[in-house]
Amino acid sequence: MKHPLLLAATAAAFALSACGQQQPEQLDTRAPDPLASQLANRAPVELPPPVKASVTFRCKDNSLVYVDFFEGDTQANFRAKQDAAPVRLKAEEKGKPLTGEGGYSLTGSPKTITLTQPGKAAQTCNA
Repeated sequence: MKHPLLLAATAAAFALSACGQQQPEQLDTRAPDPLASQLANRAPVELPPPVKASVTFRCKDNSLVYVDFFEGDTQANFRAKQDAAPVRLKAEEKGKPLTGEGGYSLTGSPKTITLTQPGKAAQTCNA
């Protein structure tokens, strides 16, 4: 009499242990992403450096220019007017002039810069 009870208890324990290992079926009503494989294999995204200083300069010709300096000293954004779209200026390495498309060139620090703009001679600007 003890033997059938022991066999039934063992069978019940085995059945319960098998239930704990099953994974629930995942249902998803969204369409598969056609770009999923491309996104999974893309290169990691590099974030831009943080802004180190945003400075308004008065230049030798009495004009105002606006420059955002970035950490690392290899990037800056230049604007000839406060509400204008910025021109991205970059240098290959720290200490080299920051240059941009169209003939822009900038050297200096958040205190004093030397600026060359397209169609204008180089001029010194102070914060």
